[in-house]
Amino acid sequence: MKLGVHYANFSHPDWATTLEDRLTETARVADQGGVSLLAVMDHWFQMEDLGGPAEPMLEGYTTLGYLAGVTERVRLSLLVTGVTYRHPGLLAKTVTTLDRLSRGRAMLGIGAAWYDREHRGLGVPFPPTAERFERLEETLQVCLQMWGDDEGPYDGRHYRLAETVNVPPPYQRPHPPILVGGSGERKTLRLVAQYAQMCNLFAEGHDVVRHKLEVLRGHCDTLGTDYDAIEKSVVLAADPQGDPEGFLADMAGYAALGIDTVTVGPATADPVGWTTDVVEKVLPRLADL
Repeated sequence: MKLGVHYANFSHPDWATTLEDRLTETARVADQGGVSLLAVMDHWFQMEDLGGPAEPMLEGYTTLGYLAGVTERVRLSLLVTGVTYRHPGLLAKTVTTLDRLSRGRAMLGIGAAWYDREHRGLGVPFPPTAERFERLEETLQVCLQMWGDDEGPYDGRHYRLAETVNVPPPYQRPHPPILVGGSGERKTLRLVAQYAQMCNLFAEGHDVVRHKLEVLRGHCDTLGTDYDAIEKSVVLAADPQGDPEGFLADMAGYAALGIDTVTVGPATADPVGWTTDVVEKVLPRLADL
């Protein structure tokens, strides 16, 4: 099993003067320590369960571009891009640029968006759920067209592009891997089956994840896509540093279900020390699962 590090909380002690240094060093430790995926959020306000808008938050793709310059091996993604925040043609170009400058380490992590407060606060339209999912599917189609050979128009219900030109193309061929985040059985997992190379489920317990994977397999069977080719990941709030034995026992259960990657976030005021400890003491044993 592989390890992802999700750097979601910037509110560490003295963050006003040390935020950048802590982020940089955490990324370097993760990269050199064998972490598979380094992710940040696509939020403009900090989430309310981490303190809300009064707490620091960096823009996601600018952050990933910076992290590409201070790392060498780790994959880079937002967990996940909110579909409402960027026109899909511009999003495809942004991810392409990240992929080129990181020499093939970008992923498009994407979802339907949810944080209505930051939409209202910054004046971003927040359509109803059904429309956001329609926009999510059209965005996936636009990105794939821009990453392919068709430079012609795209004519969707919500997005219309006259020329899907994207030069230079992505470093990765045929395109950067797509991760669709979320566990919704009717829409989200169908989009995973149809468009994605990776899913990201909430680690709600082995039985719940087993069921979600069965639903995903059913969508793959219906669509004629390869279930086994999709990388399966879970994200959870557990702290592998605080209880490594319990964490590894839990991960063994997920690995038995076919989960390839587990993504966790630094759970202390010292993200550098936390990441160092986890890659030295937990990651080698996790890789054996």
